[in-house]
Amino acid sequence: MSYHAHLRVCLLALLGVFAGAVVAQDVPGRQEDAVPAQAELIYERGLQFLLRTQNEKGNWNDSVGTEPGVVGLCVASILAHGEDPNNGPYAKTIRSGIDYILSQQNASNGYIGSSMYNHAFATKALAESYGMVDNPKIAPALKHAVELILSSQKKNRFGAWRYTPDSRDADTTVTGCQMVTLFAARNAGIGVPDEAIKKGLSFLASCRGADGSYGYTSSSGGKATLTAVGTLCLSLAKETDSKSYQSSLAYLKKNLDYRDRYYPYYYEYYMSQALFHADETTWKEWNARNIRYLSTIQLSDGSFPGNQGASFNTAGALLSLALNFRYLPIYEK
Repeated sequence: MSYHAHLRVCLLALLGVFAGAVVAQDVPGRQEDAVPAQAELIYERGLQFLLRTQNEKGNWNDSVGTEPGVVGLCVASILAHGEDPNNGPYAKTIRSGIDYILSQQNASNGYIGSSMYNHAFATKALAESYGMVDNPKIAPALKHAVELILSSQKKNRFGAWRYTPDSRDADTTVTGCQMVTLFAARNAGIGVPDEAIKKGLSFLASCRGADGSYGYTSSSGGKATLTAVGTLCLSLAKETDSKSYQSSLAYLKKNLDYRDRYYPYYYEYYMSQALFHADETTWKEWNARNIRYLSTIQLSDGSFPGNQGASFNTAGALLSLALNFRYLPIYEK
């Protein structure tokens, strides 16, 4: 049981409420329906795997576990379960992960890691930790990292992003993760110009096809994963009234059984958020399917299989379930 879940039970017991009849709306920040027991079990087992396998440096010993973006996703998956980052059972795991991310930041330009993917997910973890983790280094590092995202966009001829801070071309996946990170930074109180959001959305719109699907670098070759990225960005920008948004949502609804062959957990991470912000009824349907699916593939040690490394696979799978808990500001409507 997580720190916050334990605290909730204790408080309700003091109020004389029978625990078996409790639903999550009794605690601010939680959802209106009780967390499915199977989702909680999957999550706890996954978190235990991340706790056991983190090394002394704060990263993980697999093919991608040293990448700061992956460490950021691992940290985010723990925070998303409501774990106490300062005194709880996962405090050391969270703080060691944050320390590792900070150690990977270039002091001169704020760049974290060796790709904009890494930079975005590492920066997002700093944004989600800011104000929660007692570490005075987070604030200046976060501001510096956000400045790099904004300066990179200004250099880009599409007003978007790709693999490096100096890239002149752009794609929907890199742009999407920068955009979500900028929204997370805004939630943390970091200034992000409206113009930066507008330019990013404009590029994403140029990659949206007539059927509402999003392509990789243009409007052709649309895929569910890319469409989930684009739809989520519109939701976070509160731009959901257009016919184009509705067509993208309709496209996602037609693909509820889709599984990304190469990056399954990346897809699930975005699909869960896109559907939740767009249509909670559809999200509940997809979420139930996702819980059943993840329960069948989770390994005995709590990790998840795949070709991206156990740390990334596990963090991505857990984050696709995180909307069952809704502790992070980015998951609020």
